[in-house]
This record gives sequence, C-alpha cells and structure tokens, in this order.
Amino acid sequence: MFRKLCITAIAVLAMTFTVQGASAKQIFRVGMGDAIESDQGAMAKQFKSLVESLSNGEIEVQLFPNGALGTETEMLQNSRRGTLDMAFIGVGNAVPFVKQLGTLTMPYLIEDHFEAIKATTGGLGAHWNELAIEKGGFRILGWTYSNFRYITNSKRPVSKIEDVKGLKIRIPQNKIIMATLKSWGANPVPMAWSETFTALQQGVVDGQENPYIVNYTTKFHEVQDYLTEVHYQYSLQPLIVGERSWKKYDDKTRALLTRAGIEAQQYCIAFQILEAEKAKQGMIKAGVEVSTLEDEDVWKKLAMEKVWPEYYDFIGGKQNVDLVLEALGKK
Repeated sequence: MFRKLCITAIAVLAMTFTVQGASAKQIFRVGMGDAIESDQGAMAKQFKSLVESLSNGEIEVQLFPNGALGTETEMLQNSRRGTLDMAFIGVGNAVPFVKQLGTLTMPYLIEDHFEAIKATTGGLGAHWNELAIEKGGFRILGWTYSNFRYITNSKRPVSKIEDVKGLKIRIPQNKIIMATLKSWGANPVPMAWSETFTALQQGVVDGQENPYIVNYTTKFHEVQDYLTEVHYQYSLQPLIVGERSWKKYDDKTRALLTRAGIEAQQYCIAFQILEAEKAKQGMIKAGVEVSTLEDEDVWKKLAMEKVWPEYYDFIGGKQNVDLVLEALGKK
C-alpha cells in the first residue's frame, strides 16, 4: 500500500512538473498579410526557425499568413496595443503612425537592391527604428526586401507612358502610390488586398502592382496577361513588435529576438535575389508577357516633379528625403 502511494505521489509530481514546463513555454503569434510561399513568408519561416533554435525550444513562434489575423493596419494596431506579439507590415501602412517612414515610399528615391539595403541598415536603419519606437509605439526587428512593385494588367502591353493611361490599377490605401499613378495618367483604385484577386478576375480593375514573388505566389498570372518592369517603388515590409510587449520581455528574450530579426533579414536579401528571377520565369511560362519601359526617364521625371514637392509635409518634411539622398550618395 505504501509503495502504491509513493508511486501515485511521484506520478502526480511528474504531471505537475510537466504541466508547469509546458505552461512556461513562451508562444509568439506573428501575423502576415502575404502567403507563406512569398518572400515575406520566407523571412517569417526563417525568423521562426532562428527563434526556436536560439531559445532551445523554450519559445514557439506561430505564423499566421494570408491576413488570418486581420489587415496589416489592424495587425499593426494590435501589436501596438500588445494584443498581438509581432507582425509583418508594408512600410506604407505604418505611415499614419510614423509619417517619416513614408520617405521610403517616395517614387524613385530607392532605385536598386543596394540602395534598399543601405536605406534600412546602419545609421538610417537605427534612425527609422528610433522614430518607430518614439512616435509609433513599435520597433522594427528586421526588414523584408520584396523588390520593385511591377505593374500587371489584363488589357495591353505597357512599354511607354501612353500605354498606362486610363488603366484601372488596384493599389493599397497609400496616398503616395495613388499620386504617382495619377501623375502617369493611370486610374488608381484603392482596394483591400483580400478583394484584389476576385476584382481582377471579374474585371472590376484592369491591373495591380506588386513584386515578382508576390505576383507569382498569389497566382496573378491566372488573371493577368501583361507585366511591366517599372522601378518606381521598392517594396519594404518591416517585422514589427509593439513596445508594450517588448517592455515585458526579459533581456535574454530581447537579445534573442534582435539577433533573429537581423539574421532573418540577411536571409531574406539572398532569398529575394535568387527567387525573384524564378518567379519571373514562372510567370512567363504561364503566359504572361513581360515588358521593359522604353521611356522610364519620363515616368521618373513625372513622378519626381509632381509627387515629391506635394508630399514633403506628408512624410514629415523635405529633410527626410535629403537624409536618404545624402546616405545614398545622391546629394
């Protein structure tokens, strides 16, 4: 009888420790707007792998792609409130909270991969993060590099400025993108991401604009016949964590998340360079006609002359553009 009681007591203690051990495991929920197969998804999976490995399994990262936790604006708000741990956010969606981040969406300010990296790392990277913490109530753990937002459509090839005039192009709720497309004579239509594929399929809009990997993984080649490589805006999507949550983490967790964010960002750069070309070839194989612009200098001139002066106040002042230009060696 005594032996049975001892065995029972040991079993109860073992169960107690198991439950306590399980409950001690931290779980971080990370929201995403894009598909898990996208470049955003690639960075998210790498971040998850790094965090779980570096924490020796003490932290579990759960990923929620395809807007499962709401729109990017909703996810940003919830991260700021502390009700969502982390989220990937298109930088344009952060502008209502930190207007200076809008600088990174100005047309033709960033013109290649190197400039995108330089504008988000080192001194400039620290600058944007300080502003995000101070004004937005969130911090940036890393950047997703998604390449340029190329224009697709179902009507006709676009290789010069006259070809884009009048096309109804779906865009996110972004004033700078809207002003840029209007400067070219296109008809931008703000629309929720979740409605975009159906709107293209039904002809509600003629086209949309996104990087190659997003275009391919979202299967826009099924409803779009033409793609034009226009280099007006480099798509940047920071991985953010709300300050309310950040302040609750211990130093070890903060250091771990910081390291994972940086290493996932480095992985994302390589992924983008290697996979964008594969996505392009996949779209071509699916029947999409890819065009390059014969007169991109005209597109650039129109955007810079009509959009830049009108939106200096929107991004917190001309000095923010000058800061980036100087860092990129363009001033």
